[in-house]
Amino acid sequence: MDSAAVVGTGLIGTSIALALRGRGVATYLIDTDQEAARVAAGLGAGIAGPPRGPVDLAVLAVPPQQVAAALKEHQLGDLADDFTDAASVKEPPQREAARLGCDLTRFVGGHPMGGREQSGPLAARDDLFHGRPWVLTPSARTRPQTHERARRLAELCGARPVVMTHAEHDRAVALISHAPHLVSTLLAARLLHGARSQLGLAGQGLQDVTRLAGGSAELWTDILGSNAVAVADVLADFAHEVDDVVEVLRELGTAREPEQRRTHLEALSTVLVRGVQGRARIPACGGTGAPSTSTAYAAAPGGA
Repeated sequence: MDSAAVVGTGLIGTSIALALRGRGVATYLIDTDQEAARVAAGLGAGIAGPPRGPVDLAVLAVPPQQVAAALKEHQLGDLADDFTDAASVKEPPQREAARLGCDLTRFVGGHPMGGREQSGPLAARDDLFHGRPWVLTPSARTRPQTHERARRLAELCGARPVVMTHAEHDRAVALISHAPHLVSTLLAARLLHGARSQLGLAGQGLQDVTRLAGGSAELWTDILGSNAVAVADVLADFAHEVDDVVEVLRELGTAREPEQRRTHLEALSTVLVRGVQGRARIPACGGTGAPSTSTAYAAAPGGA
């Protein structure tokens, strides 16, 4: 791949562009926020503005609900021979692109599984995706050349291409990213009820479990709204488990007989052990880049 265009110069788009430029790919930066594109260009991510002719591949690094419209616009504008995206939800954009009459033979869904809480081009890193999975979701209509160029894009960014269906991807990110973000957010929101003297005792543990809550509310409304059913399914199961733990704790707090306390303590211990076992299943982050803090992405506001 000799040339590429990145549409949306936020964290993810600029990180992709930096990686491509580092591998010698001529890269063009397009954003409705022209200042964001200029900042990205100033970082060495490429040339701000559209190319004179079609590039090999265009990457749509925009929020999920903007993907289909951006694809339609830039296919009509003959921006590239082939197209992919970087959105963290796959089924709704694919359906909307079909509804809009986009050429789906020249499009393959993509999602680089890396990110940070910070947003915007200044937070970008050229090694953000090193060693990370990069999901590709080709449809039955995707032509081999398009799939191959998207796979090559992932490799140029140091990532590991992984092929999934749209539905498989959306269920996976609901479990590993979207529901955890909401849980972190709900816990952080409880701190609004805490007294200043209580919050003054907070340490690194609270920082760790609420870190994801610092993400853009506007962006995450788009992401969660695009994957609502899958996220709701995960949270429903989680809510049942929370209810069970609440009941165990209340029973433990009022139990007087040693045998009752022992029973409730065993139930509580089982919950904690299952947490240890679940966390142990998370693969170690490979590569030399920074560990992924979110599988979503942060686009520049209005980036399309």
